[in-house]
Amino acid sequence: MNRVLSFFGAPVVFLVRTARAGAREGISWRESMVQLHELGGRSVWLVMSGMAFFGAVLVTIANSQARRFVGNVAVLGPAYFELLVRELGPVVSALLTASRAGAGHAAELSTMSVNEQVEALEMSAGDPYSDLVAPRIVAGVLGVPLLSTLGTVAATLAAVAVAGVVFGVDGRAFMDPRYVDGWDLLVAALKAGACGLYIPLAAAVAGLRARGGAEAVGAATTEGVVTASLGCLLIDFAVSLAFHLLRL
Repeated sequence: MNRVLSFFGAPVVFLVRTARAGAREGISWRESMVQLHELGGRSVWLVMSGMAFFGAVLVTIANSQARRFVGNVAVLGPAYFELLVRELGPVVSALLTASRAGAGHAAELSTMSVNEQVEALEMSAGDPYSDLVAPRIVAGVLGVPLLSTLGTVAATLAAVAVAGVVFGVDGRAFMDPRYVDGWDLLVAALKAGACGLYIPLAAAVAGLRARGGAEAVGAATTEGVVTASLGCLLIDFAVSLAFHLLRL
């Protein structure tokens, strides 16, 4: 029960403390851009290559289903494309980002904690929430939606290429946007933005709570990645369920 309360409550507490510290101390936009490069720039190839393979798998499944039931991928392609844009693109991109950037944030912050650099920052009148956590949150909120967009584009292009080269069908049928509307784009943006907010918060909770030595750094890194990944899946489910209940 304590772990459940910590999973849901700790990121909220950290977010409130970070918002208060940011309003009081200000946020370093230079550091935010550095963190944006660390999160976005260093994750872009992982996200785009991973999503390209994912798009190839997706069109393979779509083609298999089409041959079994309707005979032509052009019939099922638009539905799979909507699924990619609305559901799979933002979430899979966020999971790939969490596996790299979440681990990096948790490892860096936990190393600072066990080396007592966080205490030294506080003794020099610094605030770890405004100086360390806030720039990472800004980078996550800006970076994950950008990575999600690039990942979805990479998956679409890979799906079109595989459909044409491997299966000999018109790949443009897969990227037919007839079912994609503004609500789909809103759902995708909400999921990507919420995941971008949650990933650095989960990493900060794990990292700043680390105490001990190298073993604590490893445990915090693992906890940061696992918590961030599970949080992204919960966000995906919550947003999808909310829009389903609203019939949007």
